[in-house]
Amino acid sequence: MELFCFYCHLSCTAFLSLSLLLISKGASGATFTFVNKCDYTVWPGILSGAGSPKLESTGFTLTKGSSRAFQAPTGWSGRFWGRTGCNFDGSGSGSCLTGDCGSGTIECNGATAAPPATLAEITLGSGSQDFYDVSLVDGYNLPMIVEGSGGSSTCETTGCVTDLNRRCPAELRTEGGGGCKSACEAFGTPEYCCVGAYGTSSTCKPSQYSEIFKSACPKSYSYAYDDATSTFTCTGADYIITFCPSSPGLKSSRDSPPETAGTTTVGPGSESGSDSALKQAELATSWLANLATGDSSRAHPSLAFSSTLILPISLLLSFLCL
Repeated sequence: MELFCFYCHLSCTAFLSLSLLLISKGASGATFTFVNKCDYTVWPGILSGAGSPKLESTGFTLTKGSSRAFQAPTGWSGRFWGRTGCNFDGSGSGSCLTGDCGSGTIECNGATAAPPATLAEITLGSGSQDFYDVSLVDGYNLPMIVEGSGGSSTCETTGCVTDLNRRCPAELRTEGGGGCKSACEAFGTPEYCCVGAYGTSSTCKPSQYSEIFKSACPKSYSYAYDDATSTFTCTGADYIITFCPSSPGLKSSRDSPPETAGTTTVGPGSESGSDSALKQAELATSWLANLATGDSSRAHPSLAFSSTLILPISLLLSFLCL
């Protein structure tokens, strides 16, 4: 009995500690991890939105096969993109063929990408949903996806895995073929740019050019009012931004593999006495640990639902230890 109580006290302590970690997870911001799967170096650019703090870097080198992570606070918003064909000297001065931010250095320092450029846009919630998308409204320069990891809600992967440079109509192609312009950038007319008389969702419609983009990349923004199929949400997640993803298609990050043989399923009345109580404590602690560490291989309940379970389970464990 003493051993059982000791184990119960240990489980209570671990459970309550992990509970605090779970509750704070949604309020601690998110980690953005950039991964380069291209066969060449990419120079990502980062632009924080108005009122959002600058991250650790605004532009950096990401060699083939490498990755780099940044922490962002809750409420942060901004955009990411990949620059290609860059030439920087030893002091970091230089420029890029596509996605150049015009700063003259590796760091973009508050400047955005010159079109055409594939853009990822993210707004982190403050205890609420995050919103994210991949946009081709400013054209396209390389494949890119955004994937939520360890969050709740739908958390779908979005982006463009197709090499649009190979499909780009001649009138949209940049010199050298490193990018594919939007129709707005190429022609500058109100109907393509969704301005003036075409500045509303009811008057600005998809064009033959935006439909080429949408056909190739169905989850990406193809023109300014392409919201319905292009904006995604997640809660309490970290995000992976991958350049040149190897996957031929986009799959929801909520998809999980089938359970393997031997997976423990909690069923009613399968055991009795102290053995059952000990196993329940083990399962509860393991379940919460998976949530708190952002295990994305399993479907998670929402933070609100998880939080409502913490108090009654904690009280139950405390009662068992009396």
